[in-house]
This record gives sequence, C-alpha cells and structure tokens, in this order.
Amino acid sequence: MRKPQTTIAPIKRRSGVEVLEPVRWTAPVVFASPHSGRRYPAEFIEQSRLSARDLRRSEDAFVDEIFAMAPDFGAPLIKARFPRAYVDANRNAYELDPAMFRDALPDHVITKSPRITAGLGTVPKIVASGENIYDCKLTYEEARERIETHYIPYHKALAALIDEAVERFGGCLLIDCHSMPSFGTGDKRRKAVPLPDMVLGDCHGRSCAREVVAIAENILEESGFHTIRNKPYAGGFTARNYGKPRSGVHALQVEINRAIYMDEKKIARGPGLATLINKMSRVIEVLAGIEPVLLAGDTRTLKAAE
Repeated sequence: MRKPQTTIAPIKRRSGVEVLEPVRWTAPVVFASPHSGRRYPAEFIEQSRLSARDLRRSEDAFVDEIFAMAPDFGAPLIKARFPRAYVDANRNAYELDPAMFRDALPDHVITKSPRITAGLGTVPKIVASGENIYDCKLTYEEARERIETHYIPYHKALAALIDEAVERFGGCLLIDCHSMPSFGTGDKRRKAVPLPDMVLGDCHGRSCAREVVAIAENILEESGFHTIRNKPYAGGFTARNYGKPRSGVHALQVEINRAIYMDEKKIARGPGLATLINKMSRVIEVLAGIEPVLLAGDTRTLKAAE
C-alpha cells in the first residue's frame, strides 16, 4: 500500500460546509458526504416534536469519519455540517411539500415528486424511521433561509471542487458517500430483507462509466464486501445532477450497511468502525489512483456506459 501523506491542509469552512483538502491534490477524485452532518440548531430541536436522538435517525452517521483519510491520498473531502433532517443536500434545491407550509409557495418550487410523496423533500417532513418531525406548519421563509444558508453553499463548494478537478486532470470522479439501514423492504408485503454490505449507484449506467464502476466494485469485493449495483439505491440528486460522463464528470453513489460499523438503535460507533476504516483506506487509495484518461470522455470508456 502506498504510504499516505501525513498531514492535511487547514480546514475550510463555508457556512455549514467543511472541505478537507490535501496538501497536494494528486487524484482526479472528489469525495462528498452530504448526510453526516450533526450540528443541530437549538431552535430546530425546540421546533421539532421529536427528541434529538430521533432526529439523528436520518443521519448517515459517521460516514465522514469513514472517508476522512481521502486527503491523505491526494483527494478532497467535502461534508455537510448541517443535519439531513434540517435540510437535505441530496435533493433539488427547492423540492418542498406544500402541505408542510402555512403560506403559498413560489412558482419555482417543485411541489410534486416521489421524494415529496415519501416525506423526504429538501426540507423533510419525516425522519428515516417514518415519524413526523413537526406538529405545526412552517413558513416558506424558514425553508428559504435553510436552503440559502446551508444547501446552496454546499453545492457551490461541491461544484467548485468538481470544476477544479476537471481543470487539473481533464476529468473527475465524484464519490457520493452514504450509509443505509441493515434491512430494507424487498417485496409488496413490505417484508424486511437484509441489505448487502455495499450498494453502488450509477443511475443505471447514466452517471458513471461502467468501467469506472467496475474498479470500485472490484476493490470493494477484494476487501471482503458483498457489493451490488443500483438496488435498492441507484443514485440520488447528486449523482443525477453532476454525473455527466460525456463531459468528463463521473458520479458514483456509495451506500454502506450501517450494521458493519455502528449500533443503529443507539446511533453509536460500533466495534467494527475501526476495521471498516482500515479496509476503506485501501478502497480510497485505489479510487484515488484511477487514471484520468478513464474520466476524460474517452470514446471507448463512454461506450461502456451506454
């Protein structure tokens, strides 16, 4: 294994955003963690009908720690410091449920989508366990403030990192880092079924060339993780919005089974976290070592994604 760099550059903070940059940017890769934020505004906790622990059930808890060594291998890591239950960075900017608000929403707001129907818009109605966050209606101004203060700075910073990677290397691989529950619903009876160790989402081949996905899949399997593609998570807004292989930007969503590294009920680090971080260091190293030519719009690579 290549010896990683021993230090990282000072943390850059942009509102609710934190960017960990390497001392020397050598990899055509950007790592992003939009759902691991755990800075809960006091007024939000007071406004919610749920406890702080219940609100945390929507977190991709500790995912930022799992990928924290990305800068050691020459790649930046961007992470949201704000929590997903407060505002979700993996949605369209204004994807809001009108039933949550006591005033009318502007025309530019998206008011119908599968995510809104599920209660999981940009400002969510429910936490991951299905419980309502609020027992009263919000104002549109509250949602707008959250989006402009947290969501928009996050995506501005992410877009800037992607643009810089393309300028430096001719292409960029965005790894969108998430976690998933250990069980999902697999049939019409909503019966709980165990999920694999990892799910790679490439929007069914549209956000990332298959040759690139195969590199990630192979190193995860070699590291002992049972990995499948696109089921049940094919990729969210980030993968769909930024993944444009023909323009040299490939976006791959990675979902990690929480049972591997944490206590899902207590939302606490588990004994497997250190082992997972150690194994993921090899995964990060391989992804950071990807050849830029595979990302830069080479015709053969793009045909693999069709």
